[in-house]
Amino acid sequence: MTPVVMIPGMMCDERIFAHQIEELGTDTEVYIADISKYSSIQELASDVLENSPPKFFLVGHSMGGIVAMEMCSQEPDRIEKLVIMDSNPKPELEETKLKREPQIRNVISGNLAQVMKEEMKPNYLADSYKQKDILNTCMEMALTLGPEVFVRQSRALQDRDDQQSTLKDLNIPVLIMCGAEDKLCSLEKHELMHNIINDSKLEVVMDAGHMPTLEQPQKTTEVIKSWLMN
Repeated sequence: MTPVVMIPGMMCDERIFAHQIEELGTDTEVYIADISKYSSIQELASDVLENSPPKFFLVGHSMGGIVAMEMCSQEPDRIEKLVIMDSNPKPELEETKLKREPQIRNVISGNLAQVMKEEMKPNYLADSYKQKDILNTCMEMALTLGPEVFVRQSRALQDRDDQQSTLKDLNIPVLIMCGAEDKLCSLEKHELMHNIINDSKLEVVMDAGHMPTLEQPQKTTEVIKSWLMN
């Protein structure tokens, strides 16, 4: 099976894909991309491409999906299949850009945990008995990455390009996935991507919000693995 490159979302690391790595890793090599080094989506995408195999399947979650779209813009011939999860092809709204500024100031002042808890965590998940454990994992990932990464990734998201034309030009199979209760990246945005891509499938994961890889790991892995292998 073709190698798989997986790109975590903002303030996430390989733990976001723990179940998928374990299952996919029995059949192929799995690479986890690092999107912590730069403050632009273009530079992040270029860096992931530089550190990826010549040809690969690409899976991007949230901000990782945005980086994945930019990779398709830069070197589309290297990507054989694409999975975009809980993401957004549109540029950042001005009001969202402005909302990031107090978050950035707060994080620089030493309050990363507070920002994650108060401003981001409430939007992450569907109601579930697993919610507390998953939120703890999200916090642990964020604190591991630290405030400088938060600032760089925030700046990258603020200045990102519109990727709708990139998606329209794609000539590879694309799987669009989202949690049914995702409050950060709505189902409407995923239907938009599905409608503008030539060869795409839309999969909505029930009883999941923005983190279906953690909220519904078995179902999410089954869908991704089945689709990549067919």
